[in-house]
Amino acid sequence: MDTITISDLEVFYTVGVPDAERLQPQRLLLTISLESDFTAAAAGDDLSAAIDYSAVCRRLRDLGPSRSWKLIERLAVDLANLLLEEFGPMRVTVEVRKFILTETRHVSARVTRERQEAARETSHQRITRQVGGVPAGWR
Repeated sequence: MDTITISDLEVFYTVGVPDAERLQPQRLLLTISLESDFTAAAAGDDLSAAIDYSAVCRRLRDLGPSRSWKLIERLAVDLANLLLEEFGPMRVTVEVRKFILTETRHVSARVTRERQEAARETSHQRITRQVGGVPAGWR
């Protein structure tokens, strides 16, 4: 499986159990691994056949103002589900790092989620379906 990794994406989300902690967004770092098949993207050197990691970063940065969470565990699961649904990787791992305890460097939660076996589709299959057949360069 091929992987795109986004390391330490800085976001500002409202997260925390005590009400006082949720008064304003706090700095979090996200590390995202998106597993997919790079065959079609590499064959055609084509962004439309790949996961657009710039779009992933924009989507995650823009999510902050519209939501709040109590637990980073819930946040990690929500982000993983969003990425599976909107960007279509076969598997995604999300790590959320929070800098709330002064006696630690950070606290983190990491989750891995994957699409259901029946719903899986490789990049090659997706492009073939989208263009209505096997692209000429792949024959």
